[in-house]
Amino acid sequence: MSDEDLCYMTASEAVSLFKARKLSPVELMQAVIDRAEAVEPTINVFADTYFDEAMEQAKKAEAKYARPVARVRPLEGLPLAVKDENKIKGRRTTAGSLVFKDAIDTSTSLSIERLMKAGGIVHARSTSPEFACAGVTHSRLWGVSRNPWNPEFTTGGSSGGAGGSLAAGTTTIANGSDIWGSIRMPASCCGVLGFKPPYGRVPEDSPFNLDVYCHEGPMARSVDDLVMMHNVMAGPHPKDIASIRPKLSIPKELKPIKAWKIAYSMDLGYFEVDPEVVQNTQETLAMLRDLGAEVVEVDLGWTLTTLTAASNYLGHIFGNSLAALLPRHREEMTNYARSFAQFGQTTTATDFLASMDVLNEMYATLGPILEGHNALICPTMPLPAVPADYDPGVDQCQINGVDVHPVWGWTMTYPFNMMSRCPVMSVPSGFAKNGVPTGVQIVGRTFDDVSVFRVAADLERVRPMYGSKAQRPNL
Repeated sequence: MSDEDLCYMTASEAVSLFKARKLSPVELMQAVIDRAEAVEPTINVFADTYFDEAMEQAKKAEAKYARPVARVRPLEGLPLAVKDENKIKGRRTTAGSLVFKDAIDTSTSLSIERLMKAGGIVHARSTSPEFACAGVTHSRLWGVSRNPWNPEFTTGGSSGGAGGSLAAGTTTIANGSDIWGSIRMPASCCGVLGFKPPYGRVPEDSPFNLDVYCHEGPMARSVDDLVMMHNVMAGPHPKDIASIRPKLSIPKELKPIKAWKIAYSMDLGYFEVDPEVVQNTQETLAMLRDLGAEVVEVDLGWTLTTLTAASNYLGHIFGNSLAALLPRHREEMTNYARSFAQFGQTTTATDFLASMDVLNEMYATLGPILEGHNALICPTMPLPAVPADYDPGVDQCQINGVDVHPVWGWTMTYPFNMMSRCPVMSVPSGFAKNGVPTGVQIVGRTFDDVSVFRVAADLERVRPMYGSKAQRPNL
């Protein structure tokens, strides 16, 4: 097996080989590190790296697997990229900002602690935009992260380094966070999988554990790997009052979806959608029909009031949390972060309350649709990707020759942060002519994670990714 094949091996396959003593965690970690050192100059998806320490931990994992009766943890020995937003005690978390370039953590984020205690080895921090507040990944501190499939385009954001590292084979598993699509956007742009669990499924750090738009979740190259990570990350936590009981574990064996009824919307009622995205979404719907599902187009009746509501909600909470930095750090901040903070200051409590009314109006149509269908399918992004250095604070975006909102108009993810109790997964749907992947979202009924995983698993059976060199970026 070549080193490149090792780099694209799924986590579940790697653990099986570790247990069979046909592969060592040291071999896998070395291959991943070598790959990172080779491709990072092109894609720049890692912030801090801990390669020497990771190799030492891999040797300890190797020793565990070598014992006659190996008592190993679920993720024992797997390379894990952690987003440069989540804390790790004794390390620095910069949040992609010059403001926090020297900040050392005194604790570890709840979900990251679970991944590490399960045996995941943190070899790198994946890049994010400053304060994770953009759908692209570039910052004054870390520079521009570039899509492994076509470096002229973005990896998406804000978990862009995670998506890019998975696509490039420089990690085996990665975590992400999602407040307006920050797991699903990079998953779509980079051709990997990303899961936004329902609110409360995975514990989060305060104060954003109490923000219903905010979610922590897994990113990977296969459904099995998402299952492994989900089952480690999910479950109630004594430090997060919003975390829900009982713990949900996704079964390893996911049944087919034959005879299911699946709804779809190509534009959610108000988005401009690129023709290549439409074509790839239609091909995915055809696959679902071939798998035995009945696929039905639905009208959600959503309008641009959705955009206004979401932006006001996030501006009032998230934007104002950044606005506190403006008096002292305005000149250190990126343009997009400064713009978002300034927008937050213009929002009012009345705007915030009105956003809740819109949310309930939206679910008044989505809820009954999901009651009559097993899932809803729609594109993840209405275009494959924007340029790598796109600045949503000043740049303009067009789809089909139409100007769209520079922040919200080129992602179809944020409505499902509003529908926060619905589990949503982005899975690959194909490629655009520029080589950039596209994705579709699988939206489940509230707290029905298993159904989302079942749809994804069936699609993966007929359209696997990364199994051969032809299915990987040419880096």
